[in-house]
Amino acid sequence: MGSNDSVFPFVVLTTASLIGYARKLDLAVAPTLAKVLAGTVFVYYFIWRGFLFPLYFSELRHVPTVPGFPLWGQFFDIILNECGVPQREWHKQYGPIIRYFFPFGAERLSVADDEAIKHMTVKNPYNYPKPVRAKLWMVRILGEGVLLAEYEDHVYQRKTLTPGFSISAIRTFQPIFWEKCLAMTSLMRQEMELTGESTRSFEILEWLNRCTLDIIGKAGFGYEIHSLENPRELIREAYRLVFNFDLASRALHGIQAFFPSSRYIPARMNRDMEKARKIILAKATEILELKLDGAEKVQHSKDVLCLIARENKRLKELGEPGLSFGTMRDQVMTFLGAGHDTTATGAAWAIHLLATYPDVQNRVREEIRECFPFLFDPAQRFDQEKLEAADPDRLPYLDNVCRECLRFIPPIPMTVRESVKDDYLAGYKVPGGTVVYLLANSINRMPWFWGEDADAFNPDRWNNLPKTAVPSAFMTFLQGPRGCLGRKFAEVEMKVLLVALLSMFEFRRDYSVDNPERWKMWRLVLRPKEGVTVQATPIFTLY
Repeated sequence: MGSNDSVFPFVVLTTASLIGYARKLDLAVAPTLAKVLAGTVFVYYFIWRGFLFPLYFSELRHVPTVPGFPLWGQFFDIILNECGVPQREWHKQYGPIIRYFFPFGAERLSVADDEAIKHMTVKNPYNYPKPVRAKLWMVRILGEGVLLAEYEDHVYQRKTLTPGFSISAIRTFQPIFWEKCLAMTSLMRQEMELTGESTRSFEILEWLNRCTLDIIGKAGFGYEIHSLENPRELIREAYRLVFNFDLASRALHGIQAFFPSSRYIPARMNRDMEKARKIILAKATEILELKLDGAEKVQHSKDVLCLIARENKRLKELGEPGLSFGTMRDQVMTFLGAGHDTTATGAAWAIHLLATYPDVQNRVREEIRECFPFLFDPAQRFDQEKLEAADPDRLPYLDNVCRECLRFIPPIPMTVRESVKDDYLAGYKVPGGTVVYLLANSINRMPWFWGEDADAFNPDRWNNLPKTAVPSAFMTFLQGPRGCLGRKFAEVEMKVLLVALLSMFEFRRDYSVDNPERWKMWRLVLRPKEGVTVQATPIFTLY
């Protein structure tokens, strides 16, 4: 069982031996058993697992290892810092593949080597599924859709879902992107006018979450959620519960990564997660039932769910099983959660970075003005004919900015895998059962990929990338068959969000609040603990 051998067989054998030994010597079984078992557990965890095995017997002992005592390892460095940042520094010191420890000598690998990443993500991806423990809490909110499915289920689901995210499909969604994004900017402007403010501080992540939730509702399912108009919409409230960052919730969230059964503890976080799950599950069921009840309309609809339903029908006609109701409902849950919050978080970080670097913001805005001047004219801003021709992919500097923002602060900072069979990564043997991390928040900043300015925010780097900036250097969307299915959808959506916002407002840092980069919290996405608050001034009063 490799480096993750179980204590269970050891304890069973020890217990059986102790019972026989106590009876033979005519000793009281219970007290003897209790004392010796306590000693056995101490020896196993504190001496064997916490010291001898990782240092002298593990097959991973030859991997460059972060200094520290295996009994407690680097656990506190990891939980007290931003996800991926400790590993980023360790990689710079010890190389592109490193070993470190969680408590009681639990070994972890972090990989930032091009060939090793390609091996895990492209050449042999199904030897590295998500660990069961990592999936247990996510599946409650995201369902077991394409994001969490494994092996044949994942292959089949991805094949069925791909038509819904084709380039041609995304072109048909762009009018929806424009509709919702422009509606968001109008509502923000109206809020300013009600207070008579010429400049107003907005918590922009909340606005973006409501906007992207409405977008995935309509583009994904042909369903109007209306969270822009109704901030207290029930499904939006559910996702607020999921991302509660009070201290107790953060602690329990960390514990559940090691002890999944702790989700049954009657704590606030568990109650919130269960309440959120029920709301999300009910909404996903409602959306799917409405879609299937209107099956005659599916042939003419263009939302993602209809495209999936058509492909599902075609596969069934060819004799394949197709997707079950439960599997399709899980896809709805996946798209609702992952399909709105990742893009909103990425766009919020982009607004923060543009507010921090006003020269970059001004360059983007001038490119937008040159290509889409009608957006700066209140009389033409909503002209449907002009909007239909407004392709955000025609803005090369905006493209650079989006890619640099997603490199600099990846919304999904890490993915965790567990090897099924023995394998080799970067020349080192990796036993089956080894937990391996691919940390975008580390890999995206590695100097051997990006150069000595890897930690600098520089959109112009994309005009002249070093040869070392291989595809594996940009892990925001992963790579290979487990790469993000909705990548192009998210990229176009993010561009439209930024174009709509930057053609309406000028953004500046709000120094009355903490810099959101100081404390980024990871739960599904890497989000600021208190959101992203920026000062916005309407463009139409500036020009």
